[in-house]
Amino acid sequence: MALSLDIITIGVPRVEAACAFYTSVFSATATDHDHTASLALHGTVQLALRQIDALADDSGTNPATSGFRGFVLSSIVNQPAEVRALLDAATANGALIIKPAKKEFFGEFTAVYQAPDGAVWKLAAAKKEKDLVPAPPQPTETAVFLGVAKPKASKVFYERLGMSVDRDYGDKFIDFAIADGGCRLGLLPRRALAKDAGVDEHGDGFSALVLTHTAGSRDDVDTLLRAAHSAGGRVTAAAAPTDQDDYTGHFTDPDGFSWRVTARA
Repeated sequence: MALSLDIITIGVPRVEAACAFYTSVFSATATDHDHTASLALHGTVQLALRQIDALADDSGTNPATSGFRGFVLSSIVNQPAEVRALLDAATANGALIIKPAKKEFFGEFTAVYQAPDGAVWKLAAAKKEKDLVPAPPQPTETAVFLGVAKPKASKVFYERLGMSVDRDYGDKFIDFAIADGGCRLGLLPRRALAKDAGVDEHGDGFSALVLTHTAGSRDDVDTLLRAAHSAGGRVTAAAAPTDQDDYTGHFTDPDGFSWRVTARA
């Protein structure tokens, strides 16, 4: 049993509007259940959209938020043309360009935008192949990067919950191996993450982000919550049956990012 990142839930002002944005940008279909819209991003992760007050209430958190939320979402594609196509689709649907599409110093081709719901997204093509646009662009990986106080300290926390490090550059950058069908989790210093995204690092309050691990059993849920508490996290909602008969609990990591651990009925 190990923690994995299976669902990214973003708190949004209006679920219907956010769903329209993301389905248009990623050419994805959505399902609506219990006032939450869910999108499968081409097999790289499940993205969920929930009204921000309800999301904060789920995890026992004050919904007030301002400025940089401390995380950046990323879509990785194969070709620069796909970066341009996704950026064009985002801006056509109301996103704000933070960094225009361009080739970076080490050859990566990137762009950054802020979605109408406030989430910051980085688009990246790691290598240049035949620069043709598939219809639609196909993300090969989805990642969420957290801005933390000390990546090395946060690494220890996540390792104690069973995650395996992929790349480790000390307090500059650390990420973890991806579980099948899941999302990559990365850690950077908050200031460095904000600088890379091109935004002001200042902000406080609720991150409007909840990361979900789907456990195999109720016992696994309880074990992960105990492990999170023991490793320096905080259990914000004890595990209990939900209205859908799932068994769910919540914790925050040492930097305050919220996790939901659930076992399906």
